[in-house]
Amino acid sequence: MAGSDKVVETVIVGNYVEMETEGKSRDIKSKVSKLFWHGGSAYDAWFSCASNQVAQVLLTLPYSFSQLGMLSGILFQLFYGLMGSWTAYLISILYVEYRTRKEREKVDFRNHVIQWFEVLDGLLGKHWRNVGLAFNCTFLLFGSVIQLIACASNIYYINDNLDKRTWTYIFGACCATTVFIPSFHNYRIWSFLGLIMTTYTAWYLTIASLLHGQVEGVKHSGPAKLVLYFTGATNILYTFGGHAVTVEIMHAMWKPQKFKAIYLLATIYVLTLTLPSASAVYWAFGDLLLNHSNAFALLPKSPFRDMAVILMLIHQFITFGFACTPLYFVWEKAIGMHECKSMCKRAAARLPVVVPIWFLAIIFPFFGPINSAVGSLLVSFTVYIIPALAYIFTFRSAAARENAVEQPPKYFGRWVGTYVINIFVVVWVLIVGFGFGGWASMTNFIHQIDTFGLFTKCYQCPPQLPPSPPHLANATAPFPPPLANLTHPPPHIHGH
Repeated sequence: MAGSDKVVETVIVGNYVEMETEGKSRDIKSKVSKLFWHGGSAYDAWFSCASNQVAQVLLTLPYSFSQLGMLSGILFQLFYGLMGSWTAYLISILYVEYRTRKEREKVDFRNHVIQWFEVLDGLLGKHWRNVGLAFNCTFLLFGSVIQLIACASNIYYINDNLDKRTWTYIFGACCATTVFIPSFHNYRIWSFLGLIMTTYTAWYLTIASLLHGQVEGVKHSGPAKLVLYFTGATNILYTFGGHAVTVEIMHAMWKPQKFKAIYLLATIYVLTLTLPSASAVYWAFGDLLLNHSNAFALLPKSPFRDMAVILMLIHQFITFGFACTPLYFVWEKAIGMHECKSMCKRAAARLPVVVPIWFLAIIFPFFGPINSAVGSLLVSFTVYIIPALAYIFTFRSAAARENAVEQPPKYFGRWVGTYVINIFVVVWVLIVGFGFGGWASMTNFIHQIDTFGLFTKCYQCPPQLPPSPPHLANATAPFPPPLANLTHPPPHIHGH
């Protein structure tokens, strides 16, 4: 018996030691996983907001400056930056209100990601939910399309052996891998790297433009036409309308109440990138930007430019995930897969969401003009008008205002001041953003379709000439004039 006891003891001790080793290994894995994968702090939220807000728009803002002029470009960035921060603040207040009410009713959100349309449903009913869901999903769908178009547009400046449409096929397949990222908790390392990438690109654009100097005979004629002016303004409206994923980012936080000022702080940082880069590129190239919606097109090829292109490609992959993840959640909820524990099953279920994005990017490859169209028709309602109206209607009764989880601060004038600001936001965006902006951006967008056609293989690429007979060796193919130049001959098109 004594011998058998000893054997048992040895086995037990052996198992204990083995378990202890496994435990240490698990601890290391857990720490590494937490460091790179599981984010939920206020810092994570700031990185997510800043990284998501400034992506490919860095490359189209100089184009907007050429339409608006320098002064208007700077003023619109500051104005829409503040307005975007305000409506993100409203969304955060409504989220906290909704979640607090539901948690008082003992609703468990441990396996459920709250989304904006559910906040509207819980606070204002199904009609608000349906409108919010339609606008939010359509905006995020086209937001993902824009990232895919931007990937193809950028890589072309490194490798033009393939046309932009072929690059869109390739990057569509690459971006489909975002189906494996479970939620915004898991974007910690990606959002951190994404912000470093855009910071590099912004300062590359600034420094490279200043070192390049002004091109010979540079002209700064903007604003030249009303249609161009409002097209440029709506691209800036789109730039600071990246808070359609605010609710999902907040839900990924351990303490969502801390979100209130995060978007404003993210916007302030973003302005330190967008203002110098757009101003410098416009200063150097002026009206040439009217024909080149991607700033990379005008800067000379160099290792620094290639590095900026590669970093923006990686960042656009990340931003594609940011825009698409809420769509994955909506789709999962629609087919009953949202609370499934298996990530592989959820990833397989998410794949159909990528297909229409891929298809739309091939139909409308108009990098630049599509931003303004999405800004005026979708962003205006999704992240400006609907949140402001939802706040007004949620707290319209005295009882709702009295029992509000978050009372408006004194420096906004309490309820009266908050309501005045909200009414101003609704009226301004409805008239200037949706009205004038919608007319201008759709006029420009339709012009792109008329000029280049749907499914165009290589939007704004320099003409590829076939070998010519000797007597035609010096002939050049005409390049369709942009909307900016309908009334006067197009300026000389510089190669890439």
